[in-house]
Amino acid sequence: MSEVAQRADFTKIRYAQVWEDAAILLEALQVQPGDVCVSIASAGDNALALLTGDPAQVIALDLNPSQLACLELRVAALQELAREEFLELLGSRQSTKRETYYRRCRKLLGQEARDFWDAHLPWVEAGIGGAGKFERYFAVFREQILPWVHSRRTIEALLEPRSREERETFYERTWNTVRWRWMFRMFFSRQVMGWLGRSAAQFRYVEGRVGDRILERVRHALVELDPTQNPWLHWILLGEHRAALPVAWQAGNWEKIRGNVERLSWRTQSLEDFLEETSEKSLSKFNLSDIFEYMSEENTLALLEKLCRVSRQGARLAYWNMLVPRNRPDALASKLVSLDELGGKLHGQDRAFFYSRFVVEEVL
Repeated sequence: MSEVAQRADFTKIRYAQVWEDAAILLEALQVQPGDVCVSIASAGDNALALLTGDPAQVIALDLNPSQLACLELRVAALQELAREEFLELLGSRQSTKRETYYRRCRKLLGQEARDFWDAHLPWVEAGIGGAGKFERYFAVFREQILPWVHSRRTIEALLEPRSREERETFYERTWNTVRWRWMFRMFFSRQVMGWLGRSAAQFRYVEGRVGDRILERVRHALVELDPTQNPWLHWILLGEHRAALPVAWQAGNWEKIRGNVERLSWRTQSLEDFLEETSEKSLSKFNLSDIFEYMSEENTLALLEKLCRVSRQGARLAYWNMLVPRNRPDALASKLVSLDELGGKLHGQDRAFFYSRFVVEEVL
C-alpha cells in the first residue's frame, strides 16, 4: 500500500485549487506532441495545464474521489461554459449565478461526481475554488487574523505595481511589522497548519521551525517577484484572483485546453499501483506535486525506481519539496539525473511561494 494512503485522510476536498505554479511546471517538463503524461490530480488545474503542450495523453491520479470530483467539474465547465462564466463558478470573479452554471455542467458529470456536488451546493454557491480544507484555512487567515495586522488599504497597496526596489521598501517599512512576523509564525506553525490547513501526516518527516521557513519564502514572493501577477497571493489576501490567474485559466490557454480535454483521463488510484500495471518505457512526463512530502527516504527510493522502469529515455519528473527534503538518491545515479540548475532557476520564479525547493530530474 502507498505510504501516502496510510498517512493521510482522503475523505474530503483537501485542495479545491492547485497550489503549485504550472508556469514553472510546464517549463520544467517541456511537454511535446506524443508525450504520455502522468499527473497527481489534486483539484485538476495543473493536469489540465499539461494539455497546452499537445501531449498524446494525460492521466490524472488521486487517492481522493473528492479531488477527482473537482477535476471532473472543471472538465464539464470547459465543455459547457464560457471562460468568464467558469471564472465566476470557480470564485475568481464575484457572481450570483454559480448554481445556474453548475446546473448546466451537471449533465456532463458522472454519477459519483454529480452526487458529490449535489450534496455540497453551498460550496458551489460560494465558489468551488474555496471548498477545500486548505482554502478554508486561508479564509480564516484572511477574515480573522490579517485584519488585526494590516488594514484593507495596506493590503490593497501591497498588490499595486512597483519596481523591485519599491517593493523592498514597502515590505520593510510598511508590511514587515513585529505584529506581522509574530502572527505569521503562529498561524503557519506546524501545529496550526496540521490542524486547520494541510494534513498532519505531511509533517511526519519535517524538522525545524515551519513558520520561519515559510516566512522567508513569503518575503521572496513579495519583494523578488511581482505580487500583481501572483494568483495565490491574491486568493490568500482577497479571496479571489481578479486579473492574476493560474496558467490553466489564462485567456491564451483556455481554448487550447478545451480543444485537448478529451486526451485527459482520471482514476482513483495510487501512483504506486498505477505504475505496477504500466508497461516499461511507456511514459514520458510526470507532475508529481509534493507526493514525497509524505514519504520516508526508503519509500521515496522505491517509488523513484518504479518511475524509472516505466519511463522512456529522456522522460522528466517534476515535484516540489515544501518542508521535507527529497530528491534522487545516489543509488539511482545511473538511472536518473538531477537537473539542479534548471530546478533552482525555476524555484526562483515560483509564485506559489510555500515550497523550499523545486526538483527536476531526467531519466537516462
